[in-house]
Amino acid sequence: MATEVVKRLINVDEYYKMAEVGILKAEDPVELIHGEIFQMSPIGSRQAAIVDYLAKVMNQLFDGKAIVRVQNPIRFDNNNEPEPDISLLKYRSDYYSTAHPGSADVLALIEVSGSSIRFDKEVKAPLYAAHGIRECWIIDLDNNQIEFLSKPQGDAYTKTRVFGPGDEVGLMGKKFSVKELLILD
Repeated sequence: MATEVVKRLINVDEYYKMAEVGILKAEDPVELIHGEIFQMSPIGSRQAAIVDYLAKVMNQLFDGKAIVRVQNPIRFDNNNEPEPDISLLKYRSDYYSTAHPGSADVLALIEVSGSSIRFDKEVKAPLYAAHGIRECWIIDLDNNQIEFLSKPQGDAYTKTRVFGPGDEVGLMGKKFSVKELLILD
């Protein structure tokens, strides 16, 4: 008689309890996706620079109109709390101090991808689409391009556009030079 092995997934409350009791440390680079804890890839210097630059530019452009968060949790549901590189959120005067933002609060998410490109495209983008995130950027450091995903349907985006260094990409009515965002000379 064959027996099926069942994977034991955890929920957000258990995830936080693991941090509370010291199993997970505050400095552990992890996120909860589909009830599993994933260790995030190390952040290279170019990736960190692009995230910092995006945060600076977006904070200036969207001041008072949106909240820009850097590598902080978004609670989609009881089994998913990813930490995108950049989250552009609906503006709230309390800056979400009472609870992490949810999918309804998200205007756009951005992932800056080096070694994590496959994970970001195959796991995170479908997760974002499934939770109705209207716009998602995947910044591909190896190919110096931005993949702009929009129009989520089910767990996929139905519209994909790729922008290279000579292009401009738009977000919330603002245009950005891809070359500048990629910090290319």
